[in-house]
Amino acid sequence: MDKPTRFFKTSDTIHKWHLIDANGKTLGRIATEAARLLRGKHKPEFTPNADMGDFVVVVNAEKVKLTGKRAELKEYFHYTGYPGGATFERFQDLIRKHPERVFEHAVRGMLPHNRLGRQIIKKLKVYGGAEHPHAAQRPSAYTVNN
Repeated sequence: MDKPTRFFKTSDTIHKWHLIDANGKTLGRIATEAARLLRGKHKPEFTPNADMGDFVVVVNAEKVKLTGKRAELKEYFHYTGYPGGATFERFQDLIRKHPERVFEHAVRGMLPHNRLGRQIIKKLKVYGGAEHPHAAQRPSAYTVNN
């Protein structure tokens, strides 16, 4: 007799808080690890159609690095939908003005592109500096191998 597959709900899991320091680390390596934690793929009760993941706090986003010439070549494209509404923004300008957006953009591309992904991305908290307002949640330090 086969055991039935057990499906978990969002309410069945405990959501922990993780703290990732991005100082001197590669953007893609940190983003993949953050997406994995947000999605809940590190848990044995992972269910693809439920929000099983944890909260992720990323600090020092302004000190993230890219390999090779990527920092000079990378551009972000946005189209408003209107004629002439295409805008390009260089990585170096965006990391200087809004370092959080660079990281959120990288992680958002690694999550599902549906309503579950929009729900999961809300659990990502990114800060340019070393300070964050989530000390009350006591996030555990998470190390990412570079």
